[in-house]
Amino acid sequence: MSMGYVYDPIYLKHDTGKHVENAQRLVAVMTRLEESGLKQQLACIKPRAATAEEIALVHSPYLIARIEAMAKKGGGRLDADTVMSADSYQVALYAAGGLVRAVEVVLDGGGSVFALVRPPGHHATSTQAMGFCLFNNVAIAARYALSKYKLERIAIIDFDVHHGNGTQDIFYDEPRVLYISTHESPLYPGTGSMEETGSGDGEGTTINIPLPAGSSDTEYLEAFEQVVVPAVRRFAPQLILVSAGYDPHWSERLAMMEVSVTGFARMAGVIKGLADELCDGRLVFALEGGYSLDALAASVRATFDVLLGNTGIEDPLGQPEPGFRVHEFEPPDITPLIEQVKRLHNLP
Repeated sequence: MSMGYVYDPIYLKHDTGKHVENAQRLVAVMTRLEESGLKQQLACIKPRAATAEEIALVHSPYLIARIEAMAKKGGGRLDADTVMSADSYQVALYAAGGLVRAVEVVLDGGGSVFALVRPPGHHATSTQAMGFCLFNNVAIAARYALSKYKLERIAIIDFDVHHGNGTQDIFYDEPRVLYISTHESPLYPGTGSMEETGSGDGEGTTINIPLPAGSSDTEYLEAFEQVVVPAVRRFAPQLILVSAGYDPHWSERLAMMEVSVTGFARMAGVIKGLADELCDGRLVFALEGGYSLDALAASVRATFDVLLGNTGIEDPLGQPEPGFRVHEFEPPDITPLIEQVKRLHNLP
């Protein structure tokens, strides 16, 4: 299998009402894949529910019990941002299990998989659900790969507009996992400074690239070429996992970045190139953020096109029109930031 996707209608049953993270996100994505003809080119991988033991690879018994109990009561709010319904615990098991299945498929048979799951996961710590996230899907998949497949090196690349504080926290002292995050700063949840580099045996395996508001395709590609590529090459992972958040898109109202669909495609191309070069193409994308439905659907489609090797990338939204935002950003100069990150991590 060269390219597959994980999806199941169960992901629509995580009912968040009018919350920005809602079922229409996946409806929009699946509709775009169907209409474009891409869906027919992909292998569909059915998820399964993660087992209690698999969830416990990452999360505390307290958190697991709290989420299950909230669902049994019919749902509610775990915090001001994070909503549950009666089905959300079961759906969260399938979201984590979807990532586990993706890892199994890739490590057993090669190729790449995009897990189109919800709820997202990268904010969930071992003990706390937050930021729309219940369980940390990517972290569970990484721990599963380390445990079952005895991998020695996994790279996680996170390009969501928000810092993946949960993933960082879970692997902060883990030398077998390289975590790299590009994110808008300052922004929720307030973590992800470049000085956060890991601890103990994991010192140096956390790399944060906190980008200023207004960063566009140019700045993101500079960060990828100058930091992500050399850092991942040096680490030489056996598997690459991606927390794919499409909320840096210029049309998003929850952030202030200026990335286009074309920019996401170029980032996906860089990541695919690293996977092909370093780990025989073993690559798993996991959906995280992205709340502007047209931008999300177009960006996911473009990512699939890149992973399939299609050369014609469609960007129906293009670049932002002048005056799109009340505050117009001058193109930021991120060279000093990039140089500082490189010095902190001894990158060429």
